[in-house]
Amino acid sequence: MADILLIEDDVTIRTALSRGLRELGHAVSSSPTALDGLRLAVQDRPDLIVLDLGLPDLDGVDLLRMLRAVSKVPVIVATARDGDAEMVPVLDAGADDYVVKPYSSAQLDARIRAVLRRGGQVRERQELAVGALVLDAKARTAALGGVMLDLTPREFDVLHYLAERPGEVVTKRELLTEVWQVPYGGADKTVDVHLSWLRRKLGESAASPRYLHTVRGVGVKLVDPS
Repeated sequence: MADILLIEDDVTIRTALSRGLRELGHAVSSSPTALDGLRLAVQDRPDLIVLDLGLPDLDGVDLLRMLRAVSKVPVIVATARDGDAEMVPVLDAGADDYVVKPYSSAQLDARIRAVLRRGGQVRERQELAVGALVLDAKARTAALGGVMLDLTPREFDVLHYLAERPGEVVTKRELLTEVWQVPYGGADKTVDVHLSWLRRKLGESAASPRYLHTVRGVGVKLVDPS
């Protein structure tokens, strides 16, 4: 879906994120240092950069300022620093968004797609299919076995978010953050109610799931029942 440059010095994080983003359809290159990352950014012109702040050769904020001097490429800062005193300078230096560690590749993917949508750089896949369930993002419709489902806008958003990650367990907190846009609060009960409504419209129940499966204590996943 996009060419991503990952600038991260931790080899474990770099390897895991690169693998996860590739599995989600992105092309990923990576660098463990600021200066090499800058070289790749200028040379390869990626669609987006994911930038860690704690780099061994140069502070990430300084690298961000250098990047902004030569490129308008979108930058998502990935960091363990989560206070206003740390994040305000990052945004002032030109970051388009940031995620706080620890985070999953799916959460990062959602941020990537949101940033690229705002910049008009990528087009979302218009149609998603999971088994006999087909969703059209442009028309905002969902059909099961050719029969249209009567979904509310929020129900469609939840189902579409899960359909973009078939077989992947998504936490309620992630759904609240990415679908409801409530990053620091909100009630899990809201998610439970919408999932219950979706199950009813999909012709199933929590006790006898087909598409929507709850993973106790973790979250929910959308699977192909076949």
